[in-house]
Amino acid sequence: DLIVFLVSRALRKHPNINSSWQGEFIAQYNSAHMGVAVALPAGLITPVVRHADKLSLVQIAQKNRELIKLARDGKLQPDDYSGGTFTISNLGMSGIEEFTAIINPPDACILAVGKSTATPVVEQGEVVLRSQMKLTLSCDHRVVEGAVGATFLKTLKGYLEQPLALLL
Repeated sequence: DLIVFLVSRALRKHPNINSSWQGEFIAQYNSAHMGVAVALPAGLITPVVRHADKLSLVQIAQKNRELIKLARDGKLQPDDYSGGTFTISNLGMSGIEEFTAIINPPDACILAVGKSTATPVVEQGEVVLRSQMKLTLSCDHRVVEGAVGATFLKTLKGYLEQPLALLL
């Protein structure tokens, strides 16, 4: 839920990421409709949290729970899983540290979220354990060039490191 919230805020700063290839032109969206990949026995489905960039963290959590329950109960309607503008796939909860997610057309990008791992880092000359997580952004280069994707990831990294700044 926090990642959906933070990604939707990063998309506000980088509207060119919140886009899709439409055959002969690039469509850029005014709102972030976040697809969240859910694994089911029959395969993967991506319910969509609509207008996530305008929802609070609590509202996103409530909508995510509702959509995941509908998905697992086989009760999603087509409107519940269509019209996304950006997708997040999280395998971290399965112990996967890093992976490459396949873009969910017509989205221009998908974010792969790996597991959070305690990692030794040096801070002020001392070795300390810090929680680190690997993120991988797959981009449709017809819409989002690598350098543009990297700038988006840099913004997202800052939000993940200081999430309270956005919550206040």
